[in-house]
Amino acid sequence: MKKTFGKVMALGLAVVLAAGMLTGCGKKEEKTFTVGFDAEFPPYGYRDDNGEYVGFDLDLAAEVCKRNDWTLVKQPIDWDAKDMELSSGTIDCIWNGFTINGRENEYTWSTPYIDNSQVVVVASDAGIGALADLAGKVVAVQKDSSALAALNDEENEANIALRDSFAELIEYADYNTAFMDLEQGAVDAVAIDIGVADYQIEKREAGAFVKLDELLATEQYGVGFLLGNEELRNTVQKSLDEMAADGTFATIAEKWGLTDSVCLGK
Repeated sequence: MKKTFGKVMALGLAVVLAAGMLTGCGKKEEKTFTVGFDAEFPPYGYRDDNGEYVGFDLDLAAEVCKRNDWTLVKQPIDWDAKDMELSSGTIDCIWNGFTINGRENEYTWSTPYIDNSQVVVVASDAGIGALADLAGKVVAVQKDSSALAALNDEENEANIALRDSFAELIEYADYNTAFMDLEQGAVDAVAIDIGVADYQIEKREAGAFVKLDELLATEQYGVGFLLGNEELRNTVQKSLDEMAADGTFATIAEKWGLTDSVCLGK
């Protein structure tokens, strides 16, 4: 009797294991796509009033994930630590108003999708109408930003002379804090990406701030992948190209007020 019971138990266990193997073989492995972004960089990526991470780049990433049956993971990062996050595998890419120019050989890039410029924002009543008027002024900029790179560009003598004319150049962790200090009069100007500048100006009192007409630099945004990760880049690029062709990209750009900056597919 014990021998027969043992055989029955063994047979039952074999059936359970076989069923489990079949279930495991039939289950589709979930693919996640982790996007590293600066959570204080509207309209490209930021935390909204409801505590949700939103933005133009995050919407693009969500659509790419939808088309590839991936699960999007929105991973806010310290911008100074972006390279460490990418090289360690914590994130799959840097996608957040990320400038290609000057970094061409440091990452594997998508095709440029946004034309961007670096501008200076001042209070409308500050009496500052040109870059030359910033001499002796306190200017704010985000750490490791494209605006800071433009002001430190040794090949651009005009920008170096401009920077050296400031009373002080203060580096902030994020542009929201920089604009708060601009509102309070703690700084005289903010050097910033034009898309972010437009967003910051629009959300504040009408007419309180203006952009100077002169540009510090022009550049393009792309999605940055770990150098050599062409397989993932190619998959993402294919989806972006399809989005540009079928109008989805333009619809998302219109939602975030960036229609005039789009260069993908043009």
